[in-house]
Amino acid sequence: MATDTLVRATPKLSLQQRHPIWLGTISVLAAAIYAVLGLVKLGIFRATTFDLVIVDQAVRNYAKFLPGYIPSIGIWHGRGLDYPQIADHFSPIYALLAPFYWIHDGPTTLIIAQAVLFASAIPFIWLFTRRLLGTGPAYLVAVAYALSWPVAQAVNFDVHEVMFVPLLTAIVIERYQAGRLLPCYLALFGLLLVKEDMGLMVAGFGLYVLTRREWAHGTIMILSGFTAAVLTRGVIMPAVGGQLSDFWAYSQFGPTPGSAAIGMITHPFQVIDTLFATEGKTGTIFFLLWPTLLLCLLSPLTLMALPHLLERFLGSWTQWHAADYQYNAFTVVVLLLAGVDGFARLLRWLKRGDDRAWKLAWSLGVLAVALTLVPRFAFGQLLSPAFYRGDPLKTAAAAEAAGRVPDGVTVATVNYMGPALTDRTTVLLLRPGFSYPAPWIVADTQRWEFPYGSAAQQAAQVEELVAAGYERVFERNGVVVLRRP
Repeated sequence: MATDTLVRATPKLSLQQRHPIWLGTISVLAAAIYAVLGLVKLGIFRATTFDLVIVDQAVRNYAKFLPGYIPSIGIWHGRGLDYPQIADHFSPIYALLAPFYWIHDGPTTLIIAQAVLFASAIPFIWLFTRRLLGTGPAYLVAVAYALSWPVAQAVNFDVHEVMFVPLLTAIVIERYQAGRLLPCYLALFGLLLVKEDMGLMVAGFGLYVLTRREWAHGTIMILSGFTAAVLTRGVIMPAVGGQLSDFWAYSQFGPTPGSAAIGMITHPFQVIDTLFATEGKTGTIFFLLWPTLLLCLLSPLTLMALPHLLERFLGSWTQWHAADYQYNAFTVVVLLLAGVDGFARLLRWLKRGDDRAWKLAWSLGVLAVALTLVPRFAFGQLLSPAFYRGDPLKTAAAAEAAGRVPDGVTVATVNYMGPALTDRTTVLLLRPGFSYPAPWIVADTQRWEFPYGSAAQQAAQVEELVAAGYERVFERNGVVVLRRP
């Protein structure tokens, strides 16, 4: 009898009280998926020196209250071991991860942190969508983001500064929608600390704000964004050792930023031709727009993504506009929420703003698109048992080779070996013509790795190093450890 009374007296959670639990569950599951993908690739030696080791070196130095030195990039550019990360890309926001290295020092910390940051955008996406379309569609859109292909490609390729962008852009857009300008401005400032070109995204949001007839705020954002982009790329980065020629990909328009801008203005048809010059570009553009069923094109919020997209697709670097890398995750939240806003606008134009069935149908369509793209992109690997096994022989050989390298030394490694050594050695990337006097080298003579042209070229370099005085201390399944006496 007492038990029955206790059960009846226990209050049930209201629907409103359950939302944080459900959102928390979705976010945790999403973070777990992202972390599993990254950690498995690390465990089977499919993570890479460029870029996981680069970020690891920067954060480790921040954790030691040192400048974020990245010796792997410093030697790559011929600028020494004491090369600060903000000279390569202006990403001082990495310093926020330093306290986690006091708990665990190593790449696994970065992979988990990235997973959590990507998943943390989900509640803000839900809030924005709920205000425009209702609760059910908000959950569907939030899950569609969690499974989106740009996020999949980003977590599949090591870790990058983009890990901060979905959360920050979601805060910017949702807090502005809620009329809370202080957190909106704080998140915009955070974007400026992510990368040297994020000022373009801040300026793009300012363009959107102008369409809302908020002239003062829009003007402030535009001027702040463009000023920050010019200062970081043209003043701060060169002052700490970077060069303006680094990552310059617009030579078809001009050799300098000023001449390139003039070239774009005076040759508009060349700009249009460059934007859609290859099937790869048009394919990526389609895949960016299709997850919203193209309705992001109906929203002025897309203006926030436009300057960054133009920067990417006008550049000559294939990686920038390919679908295989992390760059598409910079704008995934913007375009998704623009799709929500575009659909809400369409309903108003059709005078069906209160039609729940239409809202649910569009949201189901968005989720369906995300699900159909899962097998095509990186999350599809998680559905295959072979992914978790990797190449057992190669993995065993790589693990044993890593154990042959002593702590505290400088080691030049094949691309996939660096993450296994970075927490206890100074890792550099082995490449053709490598000349830095590293006392230890780990190479691979069978499996092709960046930046070589072939595995045969890698094998030939090993023989050259042996002829130059290095001695073999380990060799198995193509993995070779060399030591300079």
